[in-house]
Amino acid sequence: MWESIILTVVATAGNNIGKILQKKGTVILPPLSFKLKVIRAYALNTTWVIGFLMDIFGALLMLRALALAPVSVIQPVSGCGLAILSVFSHFYLKEVMNIVDWVGIAMAGFGTIGVGAGGEEQEAAALSIFHIPWLASVVFILFLLLNGWLRICKRHRREQEMMEYDVVEEIIYGLESGILFGMASVISKMGFLFLEQGFHKLLVPICIMISVCSSGTGFYYQTRGLKHGRAIVVSTCAAVASILTGVLAGMLALGERLPSAPYARLLLLLGWLLIIFGVILLVGSTKIVRILRNFLQHHKSSADKNYGPRRSGTSRIRESSPTAVIQAATLNQLLSSSSKEKA
Repeated sequence: MWESIILTVVATAGNNIGKILQKKGTVILPPLSFKLKVIRAYALNTTWVIGFLMDIFGALLMLRALALAPVSVIQPVSGCGLAILSVFSHFYLKEVMNIVDWVGIAMAGFGTIGVGAGGEEQEAAALSIFHIPWLASVVFILFLLLNGWLRICKRHRREQEMMEYDVVEEIIYGLESGILFGMASVISKMGFLFLEQGFHKLLVPICIMISVCSSGTGFYYQTRGLKHGRAIVVSTCAAVASILTGVLAGMLALGERLPSAPYARLLLLLGWLLIIFGVILLVGSTKIVRILRNFLQHHKSSADKNYGPRRSGTSRIRESSPTAVIQAATLNQLLSSSSKEKA
């Protein structure tokens, strides 16, 4: 189990750091196209090439981890990629991290240890090829409901002549992208289970292709949400929905189950919760710090107001004399100077 946990951590680190390096490399590059000149410019950019190779290597390691362990274990651990990305940004990109970031990283790290300690090897449940259309129909119904809710929100926003996205729309886009990310892992795992149970080998690349399409569609919905909505809401909903989808779909569709030992089950559940809360803290750390700072400033100002009237009564007599002396001296100086000018 620990081997798959380590593979997942390394894989998600490669994915996230690789995307950051690709983004950094494209700053001086033209938009990607199939022109030979543009492709050559990308191929000669060391930062972009390293990021691309790390991203591909992370994806391959993730497939290997899914082949070794239940998706209900792998998918939550993949949420630690945000913690690894934060540490990388702090030391490599010199980005400043606050106390909430470090707390989120610690919670995600302890959650990963809990998942690794509580998870256990499981025998593969009997699968049917009809599980794929069953999963597709469930996702289709969910998206019908979510998109219907989204249209109602958009129509209400147009009637109210509101320009900014409503928070419900941001949540829906985050949920849709997270569900697709979680389903991508489930479908990949299903392909490996089909291979173990003697199905045709072509089912593995078919499932991987469906997984890639699902993940790509998830990025499309996430990009739509990030374009007009707040990144904190969309990213948090996507991360949490991805973890919950992987866990629930793995148990309901793939026959995965909780550990039999009570202590191991408690560790696994606690690990899931710590990872989820750690991801939420990492995504919303800036907002949380701003809220705490405003709360402390408001509390301090209210305390000063309560203390001010009691202090002003005792100091009013003593403070009035210096002010009067300064004003009188200034007035005498002005009068004397004006009289000299007249003379």
